[in-house]
This record gives sequence, structure tokens and C-alpha cells, in this order.
Amino acid sequence: MARVVVITGPSGVGKGTLIRALRDRIPELELSVSATTRAPRPGEKHGEDYWFLSRDEFEKRVDEGGFVEWAEYSGNKYGTLRSELDLRVADDRPVLLEIEVQGARQVAETMPEALRIFIAPPSADTLRTRLVGRGTDAKEAIDRRLQVSEEELAAQPEFPVVVINDRLEDAIDELTRVVREGIDEARSA
Repeated sequence: MARVVVITGPSGVGKGTLIRALRDRIPELELSVSATTRAPRPGEKHGEDYWFLSRDEFEKRVDEGGFVEWAEYSGNKYGTLRSELDLRVADDRPVLLEIEVQGARQVAETMPEALRIFIAPPSADTLRTRLVGRGTDAKEAIDRRLQVSEEELAAQPEFPVVVINDRLEDAIDELTRVVREGIDEARSA
């Protein structure tokens, strides 16, 4: 089975930026596109950034067992479609899941061989600054995300690998090293 890499952490910690850089450095690592019930942000594309599903469609797929994991986060549902993951794993391609902490816990139970990585901010203040600075959410949404982030940050000890995103290049280097070792280990097993 190909290595499944799970990256999680609070909203605004820089997961997207780190993952883009990681995939530039490890091009064979494929990103599983998550499904969500939230509305697209400007520039996001269906099937590329997320599979944007209605709440009813999402719940129907949950009932049918169509998700490897799913979670509710800040009033919206997010999940990894089983079909997205199965396609890559069947072809022995390493696959990356960018998911919420709740979903990462589900993956830990169903796929203990997955490499689970928590991305942490250098401080809670830095996280607040990043969320406000990206300008994509209303104040109420930012407040909700910060409230959830407190619980998520407390989950760091559950993850075998924690990468602190303080200096971007250092975080990219560490993440690349850990993921490349994980992929190489899976291939040699």
C-alpha cells in the first residue's frame, strides 16, 4: 500500500502554503481533493480545490459510506471521499490528505500506517494575525476558527510528527524531509 500522508493543524497555520511547496519538491505526492459543504472562496474551483457539495449530498454520501473520514468544522462539513483515496492507493501512488484534526483521528484508527503530521503556529498570536491578514473570512468566522484552534492545538501530542511553521523555508525543509522518509520507507517495505 502506498504511503498515505495526513497533514492537519488549525486554520490559518499555513497548511496550504506548505503543501504547495511540498508538492513542488515531491511531485509524485498527489493531493486528495476534499469535499466540503462550505461555499467556494473567490478563485476556488469545484473538483480542483474542493468538491463543493450541498449538505444533503454530503450527508447522503456519509450514510452510504462514501467517506474515509469526515468532520464538521466551523459550521461546515469536510471529508475525504473514499473514491479519491482508493484510486491513488490502488495505483500505488503516495497520497496527501489535508484534513481537520477530527478527520485525522479517524484516519489514525482506520489507517494506522498513515504518516500523520500536525502543523503548528509558533504562537496563538501569530495564528490570529495570519487569519486576519488573509482577509478571506468575516470577523465572526475568524473568532469561530480561533476558538476551534484552541482545541486543535491541544491535540498536538496525538501526532507523531509536529512541524512548527515559524520560518517558512525551515518548515518546508522539515516537512519535505519527514514526508520523503515516509514515502521511501513505504516503498522499501
